[in-house]
Amino acid sequence: MASIPATDDLPAYLAPLPTRVETLTLRLVWVVVAVNLAGTVFGFWYYRFQLGNTALVMWPVVPDSPMVTLCMIASLVSWKAGRNRNWLHALAFVGNLKYGLWVVVVQLTINDVLTSGDPYYWFLLVGHLGMALQALVIHRYARFTVPAVGAAAVWFGCNDIVDYFIPIVGDYHHTYFGPHLVSVGNHNVVAHDIAAAAAVSLTLLATFLALSIRVRGVKSGSRTRSAGSG
Repeated sequence: MASIPATDDLPAYLAPLPTRVETLTLRLVWVVVAVNLAGTVFGFWYYRFQLGNTALVMWPVVPDSPMVTLCMIASLVSWKAGRNRNWLHALAFVGNLKYGLWVVVVQLTINDVLTSGDPYYWFLLVGHLGMALQALVIHRYARFTVPAVGAAAVWFGCNDIVDYFIPIVGDYHHTYFGPHLVSVGNHNVVAHDIAAAAAVSLTLLATFLALSIRVRGVKSGSRTRSAGSG
C-alpha cells in the first residue's frame, strides 16, 4: 500500500488547500472513497430519467458528476494500491474540478440558491463544492503527464460540445438541472448560455491548472537534480 507522498513546492493558486488538510484527506482515503461511492450511487439514481430518454451509445456523456466521482474513486484506489494510472488521475482532477465548480456556478447564478433557500439546492452546492476541493489533493500523488492531461481535455471538451453545441445522437445532453434547464430542447434562454460558458471555461481552467502543476513539477525536478550534481 502506498504511503502519503511528501508535500510539493506549488504556489497557492495551484495548491490552495493547507498542507495539513491535504494530508488528512489522504490519511482518510477510504472515508473519502466511501463518500464518493455514496455520491456516485445517488448521482446515477438522479440521472435515471434522463438516461431513459437517451440513446444507449450516448450514456457515457450524460451522468457527468457521478462519472467523475467514479473516476475519483478509481484514482484514489489506484494510488493506494501502488498502481498509478496517470490518465485516471487527470480525468479525476479535471472532471471533479470542472463539474464541482460548474454546479456551484449554476446554483448561484441560475437557481439563485442564496435567496431561494431551497435545501436541495444547498445540498447540491455543498456536495459539488466538496468535489472541487477533493480534486485539489490529487497533485500530491499524481503525475499529470501531457498525454494524460490531453486525453482529459479532449474528453471533457467533447462532452461540452455534445452537451451544448452539436448533439450527435438525439438532443443535447446537458443535465436536466433545475427549473431553468429542465428541458434540453429549449436553448433560447440565458440560463443555457450561462451553463455553456461555465462548462467550457472550467474545462479550460482545469486543463490549464493540471498542465501548470506538470510544468512546476518538471522545473522543481530539474532544480533538484542541478543542486544534487553540484
